[in-house]
Amino acid sequence: MSISITGIGISRGIAIGPVYRLEQGDIEVYEAAIPVELVEDEISRFRRAVRAARQQLKDIRNSIPETTPVDITDFIDTHLLMLEDSLLTAAPLELIRQRQCNAEWALKIQRDALAKVFDEMDDPYLRTRKDDVDHVVTRILRILTGRETHRDPQDSTRLHGAIILAHDLTPAETALLRHQGIAGFVTESGGPLSHTAILARSLGLPAIVGTHITPHQIRDGDTVILDASRGELLADVDTGILKDYRRQQRQQNKHRLELKRLKDEPAVTADGQRIHLAANVELREDVLAARRAGADGIGLYRTEFLFMNRSDIPDEEEQLKQYLSVVKTLKGLPVTIRTLDLGSDKECGAEPPSEHVSVNPALGLRAIRLCLKHADLFRPQLRAILRASAKGPVRMMIPMLSSAHELNKVLALIDEVKQELHRERLAFDWNMPVGGMIEVPAAALSASLFARKLDFLSIGTNDLIQYTLAIDRVDEEVTYLYDPLHPAVLRLIGMVIDAGRQQDVPVAMCGEMAGDTRYTRLLLGMGLTDFSVHPTALLEVKDVIHHSRVTDLAAAANRVLEQDDPEIIIEQLELINKI
Repeated sequence: MSISITGIGISRGIAIGPVYRLEQGDIEVYEAAIPVELVEDEISRFRRAVRAARQQLKDIRNSIPETTPVDITDFIDTHLLMLEDSLLTAAPLELIRQRQCNAEWALKIQRDALAKVFDEMDDPYLRTRKDDVDHVVTRILRILTGRETHRDPQDSTRLHGAIILAHDLTPAETALLRHQGIAGFVTESGGPLSHTAILARSLGLPAIVGTHITPHQIRDGDTVILDASRGELLADVDTGILKDYRRQQRQQNKHRLELKRLKDEPAVTADGQRIHLAANVELREDVLAARRAGADGIGLYRTEFLFMNRSDIPDEEEQLKQYLSVVKTLKGLPVTIRTLDLGSDKECGAEPPSEHVSVNPALGLRAIRLCLKHADLFRPQLRAILRASAKGPVRMMIPMLSSAHELNKVLALIDEVKQELHRERLAFDWNMPVGGMIEVPAAALSASLFARKLDFLSIGTNDLIQYTLAIDRVDEEVTYLYDPLHPAVLRLIGMVIDAGRQQDVPVAMCGEMAGDTRYTRLLLGMGLTDFSVHPTALLEVKDVIHHSRVTDLAAAANRVLEQDDPEIIIEQLELINKI
């Protein structure tokens, strides 16, 4: 009888091959008192472990071929940079001195403190940066405790074509294992927004996270089927099922090759309507991936990562350097830079200190609310974005707007900064477009007002859905309620698109819904002409666009909007996707 184990698919595709289990196990850490005369020896032991961890990562990086795309090696560089960060390397030294404790315990205390900071963040992407801290800490702990790392499995021939089962994988390990020819991986830990997940998508590596597989269920060497699109791992299947999955695998590989041919083709519907298809990015590797996929530009450049994993605030010049790097990489294509969208936790080094702790960070002092309260944080970013606009087509986008009063304050501040730059004779584009994200129901209901004051609108469906339905999209207890097809959500989206059309203002969508091909035709029928998606989803969305006729979709989309019954809406959506 076949075994089916489900998890969260973090990439797409089917992999078939033998299991290779990486035995890792948890590292138990206990506190041990260190005699005062041995404290400096303990400090030296910790420093040696950090140096060894750094060398391990460098060895892994050097073992990957030079032809490997730079966006992949960047993940390893991120962990190398973290090993230079005082929050991980200096803070434990002070704890060893103050508490006279062992290095393992000091590192654990510091790790827990950093984890608390990330756990309190409301942005799911930023929250998963905790995984990177854990990966680096675990590497150091394995050295301190004398545990063998699994960074370099010796039997690389056995890895070729294998499906890896592990508790977790770091980006460095994932890159190395891919180089050694694995077909896919399944882990217990991780999430769809982790660096490892992003890397799996970039490598085109089928992967599932959030599973627990005992050796009794699946043994080393067993042939399994990994269906990442469905988040399912199948074992002990009959020859008929195996044959069918091999057929699907061949079809997917053929389709993947066909999609690559679309890279240089414009996103035009079958009846001739031009669709603007841009990419969402946050890291340098995403920008490069967007270029490789043939994006029309960057529809959402998240700037939060510039403020993370550091104890200071990036100044104007540092931000300008980063923005100009993106502008240069895009070679004339437009980039939409979203201003800072951090949450309300004040322990982040990039935010001003505060004694206030929000009961609900998602509804607290975050995004534009935080920036308006702390102009000293906001002004340098506004200046940097405006100065970057002198070197290419840059647009600025304001997150989480909810009222006209808020918007007026933002626009007034932008005008003040423009006057400052003019007096200082620093170049910028006086007419740089300024837009707003529509992700709060109040903003969607007031879309006509925002459209009159802004140059463009962009619908952030991730937050719009969770705020409309009053659910936390990362809370496993209520994620079943997260529904892009809820009638209220669809009507709010329709209101924003209609408001843009009436005011002759472009409306884009940059949330996850835009990159899900199940909804592409529905959105086209609703009148959406600007999509911004993850680079890995771009070609698939373009393919659907090429095979769609907007003239046939409008009436069908209206029928969906008229429905209140969820089952009927799903039925109507299936009909739309067959048109």
